[in-house]
Amino acid sequence: MKHPRLAGTAALLTAVALTAACSSGGGGDAGGESPSGTGPITVWLSNNEQEVGWGQDVVDAWNAEHPDEEVTAQEIPAGSSSEEAITAAITAGTAPCLVYNISSAAVPGWVRQGGLVNLSQFEDGASYVEDRVGEGARTYLTDDGYYQLPWKSNPVMVMYNKAVFEEAGIDPENPDMATYDDFLAGSRKIVESGAADSAIWPSPTNEFFQPWFDFYPLYLAESGGTSLVEDQSATFDDENGKAVADFWATVYSEGLAPQEASTDDAMSAGTTAMQLAGPWAIASYAESVDVGFMPVPTSSGEAEPVTFADSKNVSMFTSCENQATAWEFLKFSTSEESDGQLLEATGQMPLRTDLAGTYADYFEANPAYEVFAAQAERTGDVPSIPNSVEVWQAFRDDYSSAVIFGSSTVEEFLSGAAETINGLVQG
Repeated sequence: MKHPRLAGTAALLTAVALTAACSSGGGGDAGGESPSGTGPITVWLSNNEQEVGWGQDVVDAWNAEHPDEEVTAQEIPAGSSSEEAITAAITAGTAPCLVYNISSAAVPGWVRQGGLVNLSQFEDGASYVEDRVGEGARTYLTDDGYYQLPWKSNPVMVMYNKAVFEEAGIDPENPDMATYDDFLAGSRKIVESGAADSAIWPSPTNEFFQPWFDFYPLYLAESGGTSLVEDQSATFDDENGKAVADFWATVYSEGLAPQEASTDDAMSAGTTAMQLAGPWAIASYAESVDVGFMPVPTSSGEAEPVTFADSKNVSMFTSCENQATAWEFLKFSTSEESDGQLLEATGQMPLRTDLAGTYADYFEANPAYEVFAAQAERTGDVPSIPNSVEVWQAFRDDYSSAVIFGSSTVEEFLSGAAETINGLVQG
């Protein structure tokens, strides 16, 4: 099953990485003057229906109070991917002032392309980001500047079909599958009982972003939040990376997960019992599957593990003439009130401190989302590194060969991928 929030993202490999490779420059540094210019601006929104509705409401509220600084909202232009459309706009000098719903993996390439404004240049830029997000904000630094505002997350958890679990003899309210051993035991029960053809079905395809929905959430959990790359070196060629890779290799070698892509929605079709998913799945499956959620497993059964944030963020573009207005609107659209409206409209988790406490009324009225509010406090994201897309593609190539298809060993995958990635981030 394809992750619905990633449609078309694969084109980012050519659209961002290759364009950035032949470009230079950046959006300025924190030591320069604060960006200026007030007046009308244009912003781009994801073509998600709920987000478009939220965005237009926020724009209307702003315009009612700021007639001389009118904001116009448009959907990101159609194309093979939103990142490709944004990259083309940067090249042509036609990018809007703000784009909502960008992938962190694209940011380093756009910085190298000279397309993004360093929000740290605004007098309150860095403090606004850090006060909003808390300790995790620095994950989103690129070249010591904030070229993206961390906006919302879809923390990855294990989604499961309660009816399939019950048929397999697993308590759907307390699955007891927190350790690798218990998770594998439960997965074997599902398949052996015939409750579903497969226990779990991560996409086995080779797009660079697929590790974000199999290996990486479990690696963050197993390592306590260690990024794939830290201090310009790969981290995963260690006991944590081996534990995660061995787990997934067992899943595939025992036939608990298919080695081919699903041709339909495997959860709705009942051909798999579990997927890795975020809160978007609650509304998506409300009419078709009675789903439950549990944290991703770890070797020791960590009760409150870290997971992948799957964040989508907001960036300002250097082609924007009225950057002072864009900054004020960016803060307006990510205020406590606007974030609450986003939560109500989409069920996605604003990236801000004390989420559960700030929106206690929402979570009381929508208890299915409470587990994600708690999980949102414990997330990691993709590191902001040079050649980001190439790094993830190199990782996926070696992972697929060893873990999914068993054509090489886990040890060869870990050491080989780490060596390649070190060359990409240090070169």
